[in-house]
Amino acid sequence: MRILIVGVGALGGTVATRALRAGMPVWLATRTADSAQVLRSSGLRVSGIGGTSTAECVHVAPIAEYAGQKFELIVLATKAHDALEAAPFLLNLLVSGGALLPIQNGGVSQMLSDRLGSGAVLGGLSNLGATMIQPGVYEQRNAGYILIGELAGGFSQRVGNIAKTLSVAVETRVTPNLRGALWAKLLINCSVTTLGAIAARTMRQYITSFSGKEVFRHTYGEALSVALGNGTRPERMIVEPIPPGWHGTIVPGNDYDAWIEQIVAVYGDLKPSMLQDFERGRQTEVDFINGYVARLGRQIGVPIAMNAAIVDMVHAIEQRQLRPDSSRIDELLRKVE
Repeated sequence: MRILIVGVGALGGTVATRALRAGMPVWLATRTADSAQVLRSSGLRVSGIGGTSTAECVHVAPIAEYAGQKFELIVLATKAHDALEAAPFLLNLLVSGGALLPIQNGGVSQMLSDRLGSGAVLGGLSNLGATMIQPGVYEQRNAGYILIGELAGGFSQRVGNIAKTLSVAVETRVTPNLRGALWAKLLINCSVTTLGAIAARTMRQYITSFSGKEVFRHTYGEALSVALGNGTRPERMIVEPIPPGWHGTIVPGNDYDAWIEQIVAVYGDLKPSMLQDFERGRQTEVDFINGYVARLGRQIGVPIAMNAAIVDMVHAIEQRQLRPDSSRIDELLRKVE
């Protein structure tokens, strides 16, 4: 299976290195010629969980230079906004029956499928924890995996074949409820990652305050209502995605507190990736996370006031009108009271 990996950051670079080391026929695409030249000169190296792997001979070029070539599988590991921009071009690089596999956070897979109207788009997500030390040098932080499936649900032979192929490099699993899995991760991204970034705190830190608890409850509850209102039942990943006592809204209580503690145990001490975007002056993916929830909620008539307020605040931080700070959580609660 000829494979093109688009995006050679932390996730794409880790997968690419392990795939090349395993002898898989993999090509890499970057945004610029300079980036491609750096990787050709340095090769790739990943260390950490899973051991050390290196790849010295790397076929890498700017994405535009692949025009006219054909691949059975294209793995899209860019930032979400870059994925939407690149996808129409990438579809032309697929052989008949080939697949485009986005593995970004948020609603990217579904958005691409809706925009392109193509059955070639699969759904995927990754819980591989990886960091790019410098271009071509990566560290894998956990023993995570890639999860893939058909957006329409169920099993298919092509998904099974892709999972078998990728598993030579990284653990790859298949689910018949890919939309449910995407939403399970989206719920956490909306309420744990984004709120932590806005507050410049970990979840364990911000959830201790009354405002932190309430903003989390509103954010998660709205996102879950949108998922269920859209006909999707989130799939259990780390914790049961539907809180105890759920009847269209989150009901605080001892069972709910215990459920929160399960989330804190897994995610409570992680530095939000969106906070790193703020620190580096980069565009965030909030439009594909809380923004996706807000847009879909408006379409189906589900209240999304907190998620909409979060999107506005993240954009204000991106534009340097605000700074991440714990006081932002208090501001959010006042906006929706």
